[in-house]
Amino acid sequence: MIKKIEHIGIAVKDLGKSEILFEKLLGAEMYKREVVESEGVITSFFKIADQKIELLCASNEDSSIKKFIENRKEGIHHIALHVDRGSNNLVCDPKFTI
Repeated sequence: MIKKIEHIGIAVKDLGKSEILFEKLLGAEMYKREVVESEGVITSFFKIADQKIELLCASNEDSSIKKFIENRKEGIHHIALHVDRGSNNLVCDPKFTI
């Protein structure tokens, strides 16, 4: 069973400019920046009440985020859900797009 939205991931071209924009829009400062070498991405997190927004920016030319932006432009990349431990029946279909 889905308990809540854990975070919303947003793909961006320029992390620095996007952090400034989201700080203004959300009225909250970024609280964590992380480099995920294995994914070729740099992430930046904002928290509003108990909700989080994750900005994702490519850190190299082979990054899936770079390819995502080239194909779909900047925008929502994923929605991460917090589920009960027994919820093994949730399946992501790679053909499902919004």
